[in-house]
Amino acid sequence: MFSRSVSRMALRQPITVSLIPGDGVGPELTAVVKNVFHHMSVPVEFDEQIITDPVESYDAALMSLRKHRVGLKGILSTSPSLHAPRSLNVQLRKDLNLFANMVKCKTMPGIKVSHKNVDMIVIRDNTEGEYSGLEHESVPGVVESLKVITAENVWRLAKFAFETATRLNRRKVTAVHKATIMPLADGFFLECCHEVAKGYPLIDFEDMVVDNCCLQLASCPQQFDVLVMGNLYGNIVSNVGAGLVGGAGVVTGVNMGEEIILFEPGARHRGDELAGKNAANPAGMILTAARMLHHLRLHEPAQELENTTLGMLTESQFHTADLGGEASTSDFVDNLKERLFKRPVKASRFQS
Repeated sequence: MFSRSVSRMALRQPITVSLIPGDGVGPELTAVVKNVFHHMSVPVEFDEQIITDPVESYDAALMSLRKHRVGLKGILSTSPSLHAPRSLNVQLRKDLNLFANMVKCKTMPGIKVSHKNVDMIVIRDNTEGEYSGLEHESVPGVVESLKVITAENVWRLAKFAFETATRLNRRKVTAVHKATIMPLADGFFLECCHEVAKGYPLIDFEDMVVDNCCLQLASCPQQFDVLVMGNLYGNIVSNVGAGLVGGAGVVTGVNMGEEIILFEPGARHRGDELAGKNAANPAGMILTAARMLHHLRLHEPAQELENTTLGMLTESQFHTADLGGEASTSDFVDNLKERLFKRPVKASRFQS
């Protein structure tokens, strides 16, 4: 079955997408994707952009993404030091107007976790809120950081959340906030979400304070379906969600814009401590790449890649250290490539 699909794909005109390897384990994991795509004869060519500085190479990456409108990305380094330049990850989302980030957190057979049957989508703002980047020292020893929220962006984000819930047959949207303490900023966010919810009477809507949301995630995460929230809360909640289903190595993510879509792992960790050790879990990046193939309407190789990867995660001998196993990155990839020629294509279990 797969060999016939390879011959059909070989006849297709290749699609070019941008590739930003990032830092940490990003170059290793994006190299895995290129290797597997080549092995499968997937008709995708990569316009690889290595960002080494915030000007010349960054601008080249922007031009590539604006040209191809689809990209795959690792995580770029961000320094926490006082005088460090602004995060290039954040700057990229702003410059490309990638207004929403979506992370899927779903338990998978074979991965030992504390909670079963978790299946939720975390949608966060990508360009405003606490990540607006407007900070200054008004007087020595006093620093102000501005949280900016605009009606246009919140409406767009909330509408995207409800449209996603509708498209994926989800039953509920939860808006996460802290309006009890920030009645103007988060109260405004919440008010916009309530207004948008009125246009989707078939979708249940609730709101929840962010600290209670984290408590509920730790105690009963099955209650959640689609969650929508601001930038900082979303960063925290999506990482909690990743931890619930197996960690940073198994979750997928995507940054959505009006015209450009940029895929990246769902938990934004560089994995510096694993770089160059052949120890990183490649499943999350592979599944993220499969989601990109679905977006490109290359559903057959996407389904094959998803199903084979998810099947391997059910077997403990292919678990890397983050999942409690001893497999290396190359162990996983070599076995994945071997299996790709042995499985018939089935309906995807992971398609969005």
